[in-house]
Amino acid sequence: MGLRVGIAGYGLAGAVFHAPLVDAVDGLEVAGIVTTSAERAEKARAAYPRAAVVPALDALWGELDVLVVAAPNRAHVPVALAGIERGVAVVVDKPLAVSVGDAERLLAAGGALTVFQNRRWDGDFLTVRRLLEEGTLGRVVRFESRFERFRPEVAAGRWRELGDPAEGGGLLLDLGAHLVDQARELFGDPLAVYAEIGARRAGAQVEDDVFLALEHAGGESSHLWMSSVAALHGPRFRVSGGRAGFACDGLDPQEAQLGAGRRPRDPDYGRGGDGLLVDADGERRVRLERGAYQEFYVRVHDWLAADGSVPVDPADSVAGLRVLEAARRSAATRTVEEVSP
Repeated sequence: MGLRVGIAGYGLAGAVFHAPLVDAVDGLEVAGIVTTSAERAEKARAAYPRAAVVPALDALWGELDVLVVAAPNRAHVPVALAGIERGVAVVVDKPLAVSVGDAERLLAAGGALTVFQNRRWDGDFLTVRRLLEEGTLGRVVRFESRFERFRPEVAAGRWRELGDPAEGGGLLLDLGAHLVDQARELFGDPLAVYAEIGARRAGAQVEDDVFLALEHAGGESSHLWMSSVAALHGPRFRVSGGRAGFACDGLDPQEAQLGAGRRPRDPDYGRGGDGLLVDADGERRVRLERGAYQEFYVRVHDWLAADGSVPVDPADSVAGLRVLEAARRSAATRTVEEVSP
């Protein structure tokens, strides 16, 4: 028997990301799923017949080794604290919390805690990281990262579209938590941020169009775009270095594949297309690395088996939230804001 994993929440995060990835890793089993929706409960039982599907987390205490918090953002901290108080290892979907203060309160509780920053294992991001580590690009001048979609209609009733700050909706916490984390992974904490944040669609209650410019200590500039109103998409990544530049288009295929029922053991899982590398000698295509979200849960298993380090240090996610809060101040004041260390 492997480590028993309970998943609190069976919406997009729980059903499409966490449950299939846990199920794909040797040594982990989906032992419990919490959802109050009868329709989602039926789907959960069909997909994981050995799991206990229950309407409340209290029914699973004593039956879990790991708790995955895949509930809406407002519930991340209280649900995670409940697990920590019972000595259960906790995985929290990003963002760790709605605010830096709440995130710091969670870290202060101690316990075994990590954060599902799955896009560290996007194939295109892994390719950029490899090119940087190899020195292929030279010293980076500008890193551009876009997560653009075209969803011109507001999805009424969805918590991500609600304007109540306690809900933690909007693109800054949703996609910004990913793009800032990737930029920090490559270049470290930014010193300052400039932001443009807007609610562009008719009836929008929260931001659906965001631009961030980060200034890193090494002199690199990260320009990050996230939007629901981008009918014409820019490159997913474009990196300009002293030796070469790299660009690639489209989004990593794993989210779409998982949503369509594909799994990490499928031979084409995580395989994207090509990127373009340009240097003084011309241009050539570069095959993108294979994406591997399941690697996060492989590392969860190894971490809890005392064979590895924490998959994602929660302090990294707190640092990312500091950047996002500085971005909100910047957008409100129309100034460049320093990022507190």
